Amino acid sequence: MLVLLIAVIVVAFAIDYVTKRLLWRFSSGVAKRTKTDFDNILIDNKLPRNVAHIVPLIILIEFVPQIFSDFQYAETIIAKTLKVIGIILTLSIIRSILKSIKDYLKTISSYRDKPIDSYIQVFMIFAWLVGAFSAIAILTGISFFKFATTLGAASAIIILIFKDTILGFVASIQVSINDMVRIGDWITFEKYGADGDVIEINLATVKVQNWDMTITTIPTYALISDSFKNWRGMQSSGGRRIKRSVIIKVSTIKFLTEEDIEKLKKIQLVSAYIESKSKEIIEYNIAHGADKSMLINGINLTNFGVFRKYLQTYVEKHSAINEKMTLMVRQLEPTPQGIPMEIYCFSKDQRWENYEFIIGDIFDHVLAAVKYFDLEIYELALGNKS
Repeated sequence: MLVLLIAVIVVAFAIDYVTKRLLWRFSSGVAKRTKTDFDNILIDNKLPRNVAHIVPLIILIEFVPQIFSDFQYAETIIAKTLKVIGIILTLSIIRSILKSIKDYLKTISSYRDKPIDSYIQVFMIFAWLVGAFSAIAILTGISFFKFATTLGAASAIIILIFKDTILGFVASIQVSINDMVRIGDWITFEKYGADGDVIEINLATVKVQNWDMTITTIPTYALISDSFKNWRGMQSSGGRRIKRSVIIKVSTIKFLTEEDIEKLKKIQLVSAYIESKSKEIIEYNIAHGADKSMLINGINLTNFGVFRKYLQTYVEKHSAINEKMTLMVRQLEPTPQGIPMEIYCFSKDQRWENYEFIIGDIFDHVLAAVKYFDLEIYELALGNKS
C-alpha cells in the first residue's frame, strides 16, 4: 500500500510538472502570435499553472482511494479531502479568469473609470459561497441541494451578515448606471473628510486620494445615501468658477464732482464709459431742469458705480478668464461691515495651482485699484470704530 501510494504521488507530481511546462510553452507561444493582451494577462494571473493541476488531481482522486480500499475510514477521509481540494482548485481557476477579465477591461479606456472591481468581487463572493456550501455538503455527506434548502431557512441571518456587501453591490450598480462617480473624478465629501481624486471603487469602499496625499475610504453605499460634490462638471465645462468679493466701506461712497470725473477719465479702462455716460447725464439733467448746485439733484455718477464698471471691464479683458461663460461684477446686499462688491466669472485653467494664481492676480489688482476711486475696503482693526 505504501509503495503504491508513493508511486501514485510521484506519477502525479511528474505529470503535474510536465503538464505545467507544456501548457506554459503553448500559452506563451499563442500569446506571442496574437495581437490581444488578454492571453498575456491570463498567463500573468497563473491560469495555465492552475489548469495544469487538474490532471494530477484526477489521477489522485481515481487511484488513492483504491489504494486504501482495505481501510474504509481512511479511504472516506482521503476521498472527501481530494474532492475539497478539487473545489479549491476550481475556485482558483475561476479567480484567475475573473482577475484577468478585470485587468483586461482596465486596459480599455472606456472601462477604466468604471467600478469593475465591485462586479468581480460579487462574482467571487458567489463563487466562494457555492464552493463553501459544496465543501460542507461533501464533508457532512449531505447532498448539495438539501444543504442549500436547509440554509434557506437561515437566509435572514445571512442577509444580516452580508448587509454591507449587499448594500455595496446595489450602490455600485446605481453609481455605474447613473454615472455618479468615475475613477479619476475629483470629489468633495465633507462628512468623511475627503477632498481629492477617486483612485478605486470596489464593493465595500471608495478610495479617495486627498490633495495632501492621504487616503480616505468612503463606504460605497454612502455615495447614494449622502450628499457629496463631484467636480467633474467643472473640469469638463471649460472653466472653473471664481466667486469672491471685497467689502467697500459705505462712508467712502459718494457722487462724483466735475473735478472727480476729469481725474477718473485718465483711467483708460473706463475713460470711454465716463465720457459717454457724462454726456447722457448732462443731457438728461438739462432736459429735466435739475438744479446742479447740489449733487444729489438729477442723476449722477458715483465712485462706486464707476469702480464696478472698471472691474467689469478689467475682468472681461483678463487673458485667463473664459469670456464665453458667465461674467459679471455685482454688488451684494449691504452688511454691517459695508457693501460687498463681488466678481463672478470662470477661469480658463481649472488646475488648482493655476486657478489660485489667477484669483490672486485679479484681487491683487482690485485691492490696489480701490484707492484710485476714493474708496476704502473694510478692515477690522482694534480701536477703529469707523
